[in-house]
Order: sequence, then C-alpha cells, then structure tokens
Amino acid sequence: MRRLVDRLLAAGGVQAGRLRTCGVDRGADVSLDDLPRLPFVTKQDFWDHYPFGMRSAPAEDVVCVHGSSGTKGRPTLVAYTARDVDVWAQVMARALGGAGVSRRSFVHCAYGYGLFTGGLGVHHGATRLGATVLPVSSGATDRQLRLLLDLRPNVLCCTPSYAVYLGEAFASTGITAEQLSLRVGLFGAEPWTEEIRVGIEGLLGLRALNIYGLTEVIGPGVACESLDSEGLLNVAEDHFFPEVVGPDGRPVPDGEPGELVFTTLTKTGTPLLRYRTGDVAALSGPVPGSARTLRRMTRVLGRTDDMLIIRGVNVFPSEIEAVLLADPRVAPHYLVVEDRRDRSRPELRIAVEPRDPLGDTGSLERDLTAALLARLGIRCLVRVLPPDHVPRAVTGKAQRLVRWEHGVVPLPGLE
Repeated sequence: MRRLVDRLLAAGGVQAGRLRTCGVDRGADVSLDDLPRLPFVTKQDFWDHYPFGMRSAPAEDVVCVHGSSGTKGRPTLVAYTARDVDVWAQVMARALGGAGVSRRSFVHCAYGYGLFTGGLGVHHGATRLGATVLPVSSGATDRQLRLLLDLRPNVLCCTPSYAVYLGEAFASTGITAEQLSLRVGLFGAEPWTEEIRVGIEGLLGLRALNIYGLTEVIGPGVACESLDSEGLLNVAEDHFFPEVVGPDGRPVPDGEPGELVFTTLTKTGTPLLRYRTGDVAALSGPVPGSARTLRRMTRVLGRTDDMLIIRGVNVFPSEIEAVLLADPRVAPHYLVVEDRRDRSRPELRIAVEPRDPLGDTGSLERDLTAALLARLGIRCLVRVLPPDHVPRAVTGKAQRLVRWEHGVVPLPGLE
C-alpha cells in the first residue's frame, strides 16, 4: 500500500493531488487503518480525464489498452503495463485452478475478445496454467455448439445468460447434458442468482462457479468462486485490497452489504486507490479451517446505479430475479421495465416466459404478483408472454432492466 501511494505521488495527477490535500506526502504516512480517510476514485474521474488522464506509467511502458463499452458515458480506457498483464495472468490462473482446471484441461472461452477484458483475461490465465484454450469468443452460436460437440472441452467460460442460451440451444436439438463433456464453468460479467446457477447446471451438466472482475481494477480474476469456497468468491486481496462502504462512504462490517471498493496494490499502468466500483456485495473471512486464507465476497447483489426506488422502496433487479426463477414454471428469461412515465408514481412491469406454453398463464401471473409483493413490499404488473418473446443474449450480456420514460412500450405485451 505504501509503495502504491509513493507511485501515485511520483506520477502526479488527480490521485496525487487528492492525497496531498489529505496531508499525505509519502507512503510512509499511510497505514491500512488510514484508508477510510483517504479519497475515493470513481468512474466519473475516468470520464473527466479521458482518455489517459488516470494513467501513472510512462506511455512507453504501456503494452495494451482495455476498456468498457461506454454505454453510460465515454469509454473507460485503462492502460496496462507488462507487469499488469503478468498480474492478470497470475490471478486468472489462480481462479481457474480453484475451479479444478489444470494443464490437462480444455477451456472453451466464449467471452468476447477485444476491448472487453473477458475473453483475453480467461485466455491469459488458461495459458499461464498450461491448459488448452479455444478462443471462440462470443456469438455464432451454431459454431459454438459444433465445437463443443466435436472438441469436447471440459471447461466453459462465458456470461451466465449466454450459458443458458447455449444450454437451451442444445436442448432444442435433442442433445442432453449427459452427452456433453463439460465439467465446470466460470460465469461472470453480469450479476446472476442462485436460481440461474441451478438452471445452468441442469442444462449443461457442469458445476457453475461465479467469477468477478472489472476493467478498471484488472478484468476478470479480481475474485472467483472455487470448488471449496462454500458459494462465496475468493478475493485476490494480495493484489486488490477490498473494502465495502455504505451510502455515506464509511466502511461497514463484514457480512453487511454495501458498495465494493478496491485498491490495486500491485498495478503500475493505471493504479487506483479506493476505486468505487458501483457493485453491491458483502465481505467475509476465509472458510474456517481452509488452507485458503483469502477473504471472500458474496456474489454481486446489484449495482448502486441500478437500484430502483419504487414508491419509497429500494429494489435491486437481483431480488426480482430470485423471486421469478424460484417458481419452476418460469423459464430463465425475463425483462424488468421501470415505468417512469408518471414520475409521481413509478411502476414495475415484468415480462416472463413460461416453461410450458400450454400452462395456465393467468394463475402464473397471479402467483408471481403475490410472491413479488411478499418479497419486495410493492405490487408489480406481471405479464406471461409467449416463448421466445423476451430478447435473448446471443453475443454477451443479457439486458434485464429497461427504463421507460416516454414513447412506446419497450416490449410488446407489457402495456
């Protein structure tokens, strides 16, 4: 931590100025107990100093650049040095190893390659581990299915929504999970629930594990569930020091949900001190008696900017998903529409698809409405739509939430 502070001060720029304002002139001035008094960094800082104002390393030391899509503003570009890529490969190899992957494994990587960190992050880790990796990227589902059948990989890496799509595509051709060679999958890049895990495991016949990361910190590999982590994700805290803070920015106790904050202890290209991720989770200690001593985090429960306030009630989309998919009559495809055309009385409209198209849709709508009311404390408008009516994630992340402020309804049938 002290070396990081010295690097930031030497580089000058935004973070150095804020540190000096707090009275920090050298790394020796800082201890871990001092973290709560040090300034945060946010995504807005990346946008305000676009493209490379947050970079600390000299331009000649940068070996690659990754970034976000920029759907909520300018792209968030992050410069990586060779040291950063090495750290990335280390933590991803560790994540894969915790999932049982070895040099004898065959990894089918269906995360997108390119500016997005998903595909190349898995690729770096798999090759560091000595495994065989197929860089198939996302999309082209027919080709994905053929390669999964012909090459018989035992590891699948992609978004959870795309894993569901692949599983349903196999099922539509009559191919069952028992005919596949997959044994484990690392799924991330979007929040997902325990109900989605059960669905993926049933469709593909594998053990579904959760992986977490974000471009600003390193990419995938910041934290990952292992076969022995009891459902939580091991944080690579020797490289990325975690905190969880409440709405007031103050740390909250272990076990209490809040916003994840990471400090990149070993990064050199774009090191960050106390980066507010916007992701909501809780921290926990290691599994008692385990050889793994890393702290763990829960799955991402939602995002601070995705939290819905409906008639004074705070709602995360993940809570809605948990209710919907707990009903065995509901297929793993849904869309939440936040109807804000009347700002004085916002509503939630929810579209789902049934597993049985001949089932009683009226009964399902009533039961889901009651279950959501019991869980959330608000009444939602639920509509059961015909199969294949909710848009699918055929290339990457699924769109689960849409805000409707004016114009026509985002999905026909939800009027």
